[in-house]
Amino acid sequence: MSEPLRVRIRTRPEYDVVIGEDLLGVAGGLLREATEAASIAIVTDESVAGFFLDLVERSLQSSGFRTVSVIVPPGESSKSWQMAGDVLERFAAGGVDRRDAVLALGGGVIGDLAGFCAASYMRGVAFAQAPTTLLAQVDSSVGGKTGVDLRAGKNLAGAFIQPAIVVADTATLQSLPAQEWTSGLAEVAKNAVLDGEESLRWAEERAGALLARDPGAVREAVRLSVAFKGGVVSRDEREAGLRESLNLGHTLAHAIENVAGYGKVPHGRAVAEGMRFAARLAEKAGVAGPGMRERQERLLDALGLNKLRGAYDSERLRAAMSSDKKARGGRPRFVFALAPGKFEVMHVEEHVLAEELDSWARDTEGS
Repeated sequence: MSEPLRVRIRTRPEYDVVIGEDLLGVAGGLLREATEAASIAIVTDESVAGFFLDLVERSLQSSGFRTVSVIVPPGESSKSWQMAGDVLERFAAGGVDRRDAVLALGGGVIGDLAGFCAASYMRGVAFAQAPTTLLAQVDSSVGGKTGVDLRAGKNLAGAFIQPAIVVADTATLQSLPAQEWTSGLAEVAKNAVLDGEESLRWAEERAGALLARDPGAVREAVRLSVAFKGGVVSRDEREAGLRESLNLGHTLAHAIENVAGYGKVPHGRAVAEGMRFAARLAEKAGVAGPGMRERQERLLDALGLNKLRGAYDSERLRAAMSSDKKARGGRPRFVFALAPGKFEVMHVEEHVLAEELDSWARDTEGS
């Protein structure tokens, strides 16, 4: 176990992100240091429960916690208003009170759902994260953004709630399906591009090792991503400026997920395609530095994130972008990576967006 990374937020208590192998077996001791709760409500899904729930329950109980386990179906469909209501009802039925805590055990969907419910239950109870996917460890478990999807768009209902602790057990990643693995690598690539030249060069040099799940490379990728994102969140918790950079690739990504149907396209795959599209727009607008688009394309290819294929209606995509929470006045906004570590958030003229999106849709269908 490496030295914990501390996330410091001006208006909130600071918290640690603990990174290492075989941490779930000692999760009880780590949570005991981070919270004074008597009971822990563990929110997980059926797939993750089969691998890790017994281990986590035993660890928590051996540290004196009473546990209440809430198991939901796997996949994006569980990140819904209806499922959130069911989880809240199960907290109440299990005797969870406002002195207790909620633990998210799983990937990004579980983190979003459990965090949203923790922020809502009795007007807020303590929350902790035990992310078990690469995407959750390098991105969604840090920063306090939670939410559920509405029919109109992804994450349109949500809340900010910073965790008391994040326990990132990298040993859990070795069992991930290939599709889940590459999905997480998209967020590694995004963070590297935004962090700066040193991180981007590291990702380029270690892309093969990351794709092969080399344990040392994976731990370092998690550490670099958490350090970067923690630094961003510490300066801009509520996405008033700097934190908007973390939406690189997400404007098109959220539209793809909406139009395809939530859960049909893995989030990271959609983000990778969104990064490609944003780089294309930035180049057309003349704001990207020399070779920036090509570097992003090569890195995504090296990480196994080849161009997305499928039939997408460009009009439906534009409509989804207009209702996305990142839009302003119905106008989609894009994060452009101008150079490593440098970004700008821009509106794109409607006719330019329509032309490029039509071209992208044709290329994707024909690829």
